[in-house]
Amino acid sequence: MTAPRHIDAGRLRSQLLAPVGPYPSIDVVARTGSTNADLRAAVVEGEPDRTVLIAEEQTAGSGRRGRSWASPPGQGLYLSVLLRPTEVPMAALGSLAVVAGLALTDLTAELGVDAVLKWPNDLLAGPQRAKCAGVLAEAVSSDEQAVVLGIGLNVLPLRERVRPGPGGLPVTSLAEQGARITDRTDLAALLLAALHERELPWRYAHGDLAAAGLLDTYRERCDTLGQQVRLEVAGGRSRLVTAVDVDASGALVVDEEDGSRHTVFAADVVHLRPVPR
Repeated sequence: MTAPRHIDAGRLRSQLLAPVGPYPSIDVVARTGSTNADLRAAVVEGEPDRTVLIAEEQTAGSGRRGRSWASPPGQGLYLSVLLRPTEVPMAALGSLAVVAGLALTDLTAELGVDAVLKWPNDLLAGPQRAKCAGVLAEAVSSDEQAVVLGIGLNVLPLRERVRPGPGGLPVTSLAEQGARITDRTDLAALLLAALHERELPWRYAHGDLAAAGLLDTYRERCDTLGQQVRLEVAGGRSRLVTAVDVDASGALVVDEEDGSRHTVFAADVVHLRPVPR
């Protein structure tokens, strides 16, 4: 098997670095613990809005609730962006995961990959709806409001066995789903461009997804809506609900089995699969 080519930082900078593009800094490192952790530290050091860090390998990549994210060298795209959206109130920063999800589905559409979103932060691809990417947005305490947005995207088939996600969610990659491009430099350029196109109206709309013109598109692309799902809330019991909508803040609206309707801001959602016959 041919070794994957390294991500070309020079090519990314020529396409996306200011003043040609929207990003003031784009760095690619061979190895780090976590790009999100590195940019959280960079917030305190005063790095500017839209600073980008990409790693060839992460040794301590993580997702929601401290779960690990497999990040072997050369197999995926592991990137984080430091954002300082002063126009967006702290309470609305949670909707950034929706913005990133839309950028990911913009990318998969460009690649010819069948993919949908699972609330709140997963990209599912292929007929099995296997996990292909995850998003982690972390607000950072500092003098100026900041959030670090991390995206982990499986590009090539993972050589190591990966533990399934909540509910036994299998894992897949762009290559396994027939993506027309698997060059990670090209993918990084396309994803960062798509993210900028989605993030800009979100910022101008103060984090309101409806006002930004993003909410209806997310509803169309979110496979969670209309399904009966198992909701797993930290510190609480799991329960079956029906996912009926996503509101302008990115929260999930669910119908309980007793007929009541609630809004859920943070939880794991497990898509229930039919029992094989």
